[in-house]
Amino acid sequence: MNKYILMFLALLCTTQAVAFPQAGKAVPEAGNGYSLLTPAQPTHSGKKIEVLEFFFYGCSHCFKLHPLLKAWEKKMPKDVMLTKVPATFDPAWEPMTYTFYALQKLGKQQQMEDALYNVWNASNIQQMDETLTTDFVAQHGVDRAAFNAAYNAPDIKAQVANSKKMMQDYNIRGTPSLIVDGKYLISGLQSEDTIRILNAVIAKARKERAAKKR
Repeated sequence: MNKYILMFLALLCTTQAVAFPQAGKAVPEAGNGYSLLTPAQPTHSGKKIEVLEFFFYGCSHCFKLHPLLKAWEKKMPKDVMLTKVPATFDPAWEPMTYTFYALQKLGKQQQMEDALYNVWNASNIQQMDETLTTDFVAQHGVDRAAFNAAYNAPDIKAQVANSKKMMQDYNIRGTPSLIVDGKYLISGLQSEDTIRILNAVIAKARKERAAKKR
């Protein structure tokens, strides 16, 4: 990867760990841990509270958040649905977006996510082209031919285009960024604070949904 892409990665990730919520607040206020999306976006989770995670495997802050969010997901409330959305801020990031959706199509995304985060952040080996990534996933037990077919499938191309549109719709400026129920954006926090604010905002969204039913 050239030095300009590395600088771009560093800038996007660094800006995601500079804001901190006020300590001791059980229910955070807008501007202290989260911001309001204007306009709010429609959700696709039905009766469940939607949580979107915009991420990039090469982002160091996504890497730090990943184990905490993974543990949180295992205990996630039954009325919450988490959807991961790979971010593509630069054409050089597209292979990872294609990789995510190809692995998801094959039912291998969860199996591979730890390895992909580790190769980028622990081993510092960037997966910036289809051939390199194909070799990598094949080494981890993913069928090479099946992965290539999924990677180049028309529906995967459509999903990549849709993820880019979502980034624009939700005004995503860096990773990691979490969107709760189409209207709350959580970003710029340390990993532990992100989980704490996520739980608080979900509780807020739950109360708002209940109030609408009255």
